Amino acid sequence: MILSTKGRYGLKAAFELSRNYGLGPVSLKKISEKYGISESYLEQLFAKLKKDGYIDTVRGPQGGYLLAKKPEEITVGMVLRTLEGEITTSDCLNKEVCSRESICATRVIFEKIEKSINDVIDNITLADMYEEQKNILTEGKNEQETLS
Repeated sequence: MILSTKGRYGLKAAFELSRNYGLGPVSLKKISEKYGISESYLEQLFAKLKKDGYIDTVRGPQGGYLLAKKPEEITVGMVLRTLEGEITTSDCLNKEVCSRESICATRVIFEKIEKSINDVIDNITLADMYEEQKNILTEGKNEQETLS
């Protein structure tokens, strides 16, 4: 399973909003420049996220986008499903009834993989991502100091 650019870019953009949570709106231009994503594409992604209630917009010269909920309340799974649809490992799992289901050895494996993926993305919030990034940056800084 490979996420499309919608999922990857949308998660990066939502993460950027979480990094700035409580500091005011973030412009599309800032996110666009930081991640190399076109502003028009970001607008499309944010329209979907806004429709599902995850982000808000602020109009005007100091306007932009911000999270509609706390970063602790938005999971990676929420963002990805909004942008990608349901996350699945195989088309056969989407079908109500499969004529070969009773004899299919791979379906059980695909179900386990899908469950594992969903468990991960549904239990990591934007706040968790922020903490992970802080840890990575701290570790990198400590390694640089050790090498100096």
